[in-house]
Amino acid sequence: MSETEKVLEILSDIGNALESLGVNIKHQIGTLIKVSVKEETFLALAFEEQPGNKIGAYAVAYEKNNIPDKFQQAYNILKQNNATINHRYHGDAYTYSYWLYGEGKIYRQKLKPK
Repeated sequence: MSETEKVLEILSDIGNALESLGVNIKHQIGTLIKVSVKEETFLALAFEEQPGNKIGAYAVAYEKNNIPDKFQQAYNILKQNNATINHRYHGDAYTYSYWLYGEGKIYRQKLKPK
């Protein structure tokens, strides 16, 4: 192995380590943000109840039916935390879990009691 190849391998290892560190930091920041957001941010939205065959009853808040800045704040929190139906957003004291699917909609479903 030439000196150039050794240097490139070391730089590659450093790059991988930095990428891993970045992912860990992003996850920790997401956890801190999640803990500090009160459910009132989401409860301020107007939700419409929907029957669900597969997942049970849930509700949807449509952007057009809500105050724009309140909707955008809640939407941004869910987007930043990558909230999906399989990775829902909620805090310990939350009544509902929240997620995004498509544009201009926020979904919620009542959490099951612990």
